[in-house]
Amino acid sequence: MTRTTIARAFCLALLLFGLSGCGFIDYYFLPPPDDTAQELWEAGREAMKEKKYTEAQEYFLKLKDRYPFSPYTPDGIVGLGDAYFMDDKFLQAADAYKEFEALHPRHEQIPYVLYQIGVSIFRRLDSIDLPQDGLNESIQYFTVLKDAYPNSQWGKDAPNWIVKCRTRMAQHEIFIADFYWNSSRYGAAWKRYMYVAENFKDLPEIFKYAKERAQVSYLEYQKTLSENERRDAEGTWHKFLKWL
Repeated sequence: MTRTTIARAFCLALLLFGLSGCGFIDYYFLPPPDDTAQELWEAGREAMKEKKYTEAQEYFLKLKDRYPFSPYTPDGIVGLGDAYFMDDKFLQAADAYKEFEALHPRHEQIPYVLYQIGVSIFRRLDSIDLPQDGLNESIQYFTVLKDAYPNSQWGKDAPNWIVKCRTRMAQHEIFIADFYWNSSRYGAAWKRYMYVAENFKDLPEIFKYAKERAQVSYLEYQKTLSENERRDAEGTWHKFLKWL
């Protein structure tokens, strides 16, 4: 073998080694290619089936951030809301559902999304001693759902949730009124019971309780007043009775 042949063979070996070396470096040191939108969607669904809700949130977030225009992404945003919801993260769930509603207002899943927003807000405010003002927003979503999609399974259930929300709101007011009564603050209790009786007539049991307690509170409140104050209170009480 001549020197020229040996040199050519050596150069060819170096070339082949260099090519294979590049593949070796790429395989072990470069980051792997990103998962496709479909792969992220399927991974998120699988995590949901296995009740691995934190993992599902990660997959759906990656899908939303990396592939905002993928046909899998709308369902991925709903999946993200569901993953938060099942993980008792109701504030994040409501935000995810609201994002979907804003981006896809005519999507077929809108009835379900409106329903889930309402339920998420309700579940977030599940302590009766906390302010329940947010339930007005929940009622708004259930009302839209009831009026716009009355024949959907979600629309048919919306009236029940409106009653639940109003009941929770009334119970919160009763909780405060009872607290005032137990603290011998009869004037404050009377006004709170009156408010419930005036604003929650659609809830018969609560209305009856509030009316009766308002009467008892009024009588106790009268004992604490001067003659002039008693006259003013009687005027308010007569207006209340006429209203009822």
